[in-house]
Amino acid sequence: MKRGGTFVASIDIISTREQTDDAWMATAACKGLTHLFFPTPAERPQARERREAAAREVCAGCQVRATCRDFARDEHEYGFWGGESEDERHAAGFRLIAPIGVRARSAS
Repeated sequence: MKRGGTFVASIDIISTREQTDDAWMATAACKGLTHLFFPTPAERPQARERREAAAREVCAGCQVRATCRDFARDEHEYGFWGGESEDERHAAGFRLIAPIGVRARSAS
């Protein structure tokens, strides 16, 4: 396509999103505690350990813990889900699409 004397590429972007049953999220014990379950940029290892320990305590009493863990494993989620960290899911054989944290820690 030519526009104003220059050629412009025409790209069709097709996006599909699979609908999932996420009604269980409304009853999760972590609702409103996002800061415990996802790292801040440049989070230090000691801060991550403290954050994940607090998240693990919240998950311990959650009625949808198993559903949450299975969701994270199936959907390749980042963060702390269902009592599991990214590292624990990775060790259990559930791979992230781009395991940035795992790659960075194993490279050293």
